[in-house]
Amino acid sequence: MRTSGNGSSGRQGRGRTALRSATLPLALVLTTACQTNAADGPSTAEASFTVRYDRPSGPDADDAAFVRERRLPEEAVRHVTALVRLNPPVVMTVRSCDGEGPSYDPQTREVEICYDEISETRGLYQDAGQGLSDDALSAVLLESLFHESAHAVIDVLDLAVRGKEEDFADQFAALMLLRQGAEGEERLLDVAETWRLSAITYEHEDDGQADEHSTDHERAVTYLCYLYGAAPANHADVIGTDTLPAGRARGCAREWKRAQAAWMNALG
Repeated sequence: MRTSGNGSSGRQGRGRTALRSATLPLALVLTTACQTNAADGPSTAEASFTVRYDRPSGPDADDAAFVRERRLPEEAVRHVTALVRLNPPVVMTVRSCDGEGPSYDPQTREVEICYDEISETRGLYQDAGQGLSDDALSAVLLESLFHESAHAVIDVLDLAVRGKEEDFADQFAALMLLRQGAEGEERLLDVAETWRLSAITYEHEDDGQADEHSTDHERAVTYLCYLYGAAPANHADVIGTDTLPAGRARGCAREWKRAQAAWMNALG
């Protein structure tokens, strides 16, 4: 699970938008983006991202298998491309990050997603004594995929961003999930819970980047606010002193509408 601060997957390393100048020489490349039939979404030529899978390091082999079997990058590409087209496509590389965390490189126009986020998220839940389903684990990685995709969209389309870009990218992730209906709502709930656990476990580790990112606790509460604001009748149970304060909840419908409108207006 990514933490706030520098956004690294292993609680240390570069930020989400940090620059990177090279790819692994032993890349095992699969240009997949999406299948050509309508059920699977846009063809490679039409998709906003081209997916590459680098060969995982030994410890990440099982994590890589999980990501590929569930086709999570391809699913993210399909959802993003349904909303916005980037031409030429941005490269989305999934690789072993050795704890450095996901990122977007504006110089090479490449999104980098980490196999090791899978095992780190599992470890977070294990340490908290909570169960974690494969569907919830998938939701966490999808949020990373959507968040980093947002940085690419902002960069390629030169979108104007008011406030913190990291918060704007989180809004995009919420938008991508909530556009999926009931399934997306459950996914966003899983994501918020993961940020909540991350706050409990790692929030004391200040890396000096608080001005760039909201805290893990703030992210958890904000995601719950968007969820409740989008479908209050379905999620009244998220309101609580340790989750979404009642005072904040009263304004969540407006807050979510503003976040949604900000992205739709930016995209034109």
